[in-house]
Amino acid sequence: MTDYNSKAAAAYDDTVVRQFSLAAVLWGVVGMLVGVFIAAQLAWPELNFGVPWLSYGRLRPLHTNAVIFAFGGCALFATSYYCVMRTSQVPLFLPKLAAFTFWGWQLVIVAAAISLPLGYTQGKEYAELEWPIDILITLVWVAYAVVFFGTVGTRKVRHIYVANWFYGAFILAVALLHLVNSAAVPAGFMKSYSAYAGVQDAMVQWWYGHNAVGFFLTAGFLGMMYYFVPKQAERPVYSYRLSIVHFWALIFTYMWAGPHHLHYTALPDWTQSLGMLFSLILLAPSWGGMINGMMTLSGAWHKLRDDPVLRFMIVSLSFYGMSTFEGPMMSIKTVNALSHYTDWTVGHVHSGALGWVGLISMGCLYFLIPRLFGQKKMYSVRAIEAHFWIATLGIVLYIAAMWIAGVMQGLMWRAINGDGTLTYTFVESVKATYPFYVIRVIGGLMYLAGMLIMAWNTWMTVANGRAVRVSIPAAAQAA
Repeated sequence: MTDYNSKAAAAYDDTVVRQFSLAAVLWGVVGMLVGVFIAAQLAWPELNFGVPWLSYGRLRPLHTNAVIFAFGGCALFATSYYCVMRTSQVPLFLPKLAAFTFWGWQLVIVAAAISLPLGYTQGKEYAELEWPIDILITLVWVAYAVVFFGTVGTRKVRHIYVANWFYGAFILAVALLHLVNSAAVPAGFMKSYSAYAGVQDAMVQWWYGHNAVGFFLTAGFLGMMYYFVPKQAERPVYSYRLSIVHFWALIFTYMWAGPHHLHYTALPDWTQSLGMLFSLILLAPSWGGMINGMMTLSGAWHKLRDDPVLRFMIVSLSFYGMSTFEGPMMSIKTVNALSHYTDWTVGHVHSGALGWVGLISMGCLYFLIPRLFGQKKMYSVRAIEAHFWIATLGIVLYIAAMWIAGVMQGLMWRAINGDGTLTYTFVESVKATYPFYVIRVIGGLMYLAGMLIMAWNTWMTVANGRAVRVSIPAAAQAA
């Protein structure tokens, strides 16, 4: 029940949800714009303009941090706060601390946007930010955990809904990963040295790196799926029992798959093989969750014809299924011997990032924004429809180009003549890849165009609406 006037009635703390939702749209545009620019640099290197802070090496970590932690992170904060309040039927625990998580997280993003182009980096994938920013991330994350678990702890509903299990696991795992991998010895302002060395440093980094995918980019977004897909479909989740099995199997298995990033390196062979084994096991819980999400539409498949928001969510699940099949296959050593260091890996990452993370985030934001601003739907449903098709076609162009380029690169690099010499030079493989880099730019531009449509639609929805107070059900207040 929506209450527009009463200040006496207990209400959900949606201000921070609104802030994070709008920030997610803003940072989505910024992160994807940088991504298109660096993709264009790979096709046309002159776009560096000879300026150090515009070079690919400095902007690429800015792109990954912007889309993962700024766009994805803000979407996770917004949806987790919204979900935990509704499923617990209480306002947020310590709302002022929740407000700190918003402003603190925006400060982290701005600090990253300034420091990375200037060349301040630890040189660790997805963990490039230097130690002062790492400390701020830790403070914000501890506050986030206090707010989230405090809200769960004060709930009026005995049951803890499964989406909150996934959000909770994501919060705890990311805290552990960040603290361990970011252990460093400061050597002045914005300069530090890792606490680890050699292959141990690589092992810790990819334990972190793969679980950043597993928990930040998977478990958290599965929390979105388990709450928002049933809501938008107006159907209960297909199998609640399967969702619990999915949770425990995924959480246990994902943690140990990281060594598959280090095949054919100095890492002990048994560790590489163990990472491969857990990666293959991971296929089962991943597909169990994907099937559970899709089958939630049983008896309601017709809704996909008329509901583009639901289409975002369901197509994201198909990309999740595809990516979680491809990942375990690429972890097999014989496949990895062909795929590693090629653009096949880039295609795999982006089928998950653009297809799974991007589309599920956009679908959930399209669900949230009108409700947060007193509207029944977004300003333009036609614009959502256009966004869906432009983005989906952009993803297909992007990942198909990278798959073809990657397989071609792997085959060219391993081709040898009868006398044992290499058939192709490395430069020849780069030249052969050029057309696919141009296609990637086109696909990226389409995806960015979709995000710009979403930004316009969001602006118009907010301009025509107003922030509303949503009352907590009276039965919950009396409990």
